[in-house]
Amino acid sequence: MTAPPTAADNACRWDGARRGHYEVWYLTCNHLASRTGYWIRYTLEAPLAGRGDPYAQLWFARFDKRDPSRTFAINRVVPIETFSAGDRPFCVRIGDAELRHDAMRGAIAGAGHDVSWDLRWRPAAHTHRHLPGLMYRRGGLGDTTVLSPNLDVPVRGTVRVDGRAVEFSGDPGGQTHLWGRKHAHAWAWGHCNAFDGHPGAAFEVLTVRLRRRGRVSPPLTLLSLYAGGAAYCMTGFADTLRARGTWTTGRYAFRAERGDVRIEGEFSCRPDDMVVARYADPDGEPAYCSNTEVGDLRVTLWRRAGRRGPWREQMRLVAPGTGHFETGGRTRDRAVVKDHVTV
Repeated sequence: MTAPPTAADNACRWDGARRGHYEVWYLTCNHLASRTGYWIRYTLEAPLAGRGDPYAQLWFARFDKRDPSRTFAINRVVPIETFSAGDRPFCVRIGDAELRHDAMRGAIAGAGHDVSWDLRWRPAAHTHRHLPGLMYRRGGLGDTTVLSPNLDVPVRGTVRVDGRAVEFSGDPGGQTHLWGRKHAHAWAWGHCNAFDGHPGAAFEVLTVRLRRRGRVSPPLTLLSLYAGGAAYCMTGFADTLRARGTWTTGRYAFRAERGDVRIEGEFSCRPDDMVVARYADPDGEPAYCSNTEVGDLRVTLWRRAGRRGPWREQMRLVAPGTGHFETGGRTRDRAVVKDHVTV
């Protein structure tokens, strides 16, 4: 069987020896009936020489919109010898856990929880690229390269949490791949493909602050909206000049404009809806990510006739409890108290 054209974008970029590299594959999805969200990650880390041995890590988080006391996250670190990757067909394995271009399965137990997942989806026809096209040359020109081979896919299968099964029957999910030398100095990210009354709509936004030679850049925002049979992608270098992104605990607001189109909106959630994951860059510097998969989101699309015409609202999309977003940086957000616990 011929591999889908997007499968190559999931292929592992690590050569098995190079130091100073990290790589991540993750799925986020919502189970609509139970109002729960899930964040499952397969990762590898090859620290710089003198910063420790390479290792792999398996991550799982469950978010409960109805009862945030049921939100938790656990992860497990394992020797790099348990990691393997192939590209014909694409497959990543961490111990008994497996990720393919169209499926994933795995399990973790610890910290009072026992979880497993066995999920599948039909691969997307096109890969979504978050960054300007130039940044994908030579395997990625920036410190981190990110793309979504499966931005908007219906997920089927089972997630089991502490003996209870949740059955997915086409619920919305998205799968992303990123790799590089170092996380951004600070960032915010958001995704949604579960809007009320707008089947087929998908949204992706990223704001980053980069550090170069001791100086930190202003926030650079890139976003894309797929809705109503159209694609509004503001992901070029010039787009960042007219885009804005701001964030604080449980909130991420964004705005971008190109020609006669403006897109703006906001993610929000309670601090109890988030968990903090601690990352380590290959150079040893820590980063802290506050994440939720059950945030609220509103997105408004505006149009105008000509450069001086009045802005008129063309479309408003809302996603109560199905917005995925995170904020990250070099210091922990102390208002978010739940940890992604290593077991």
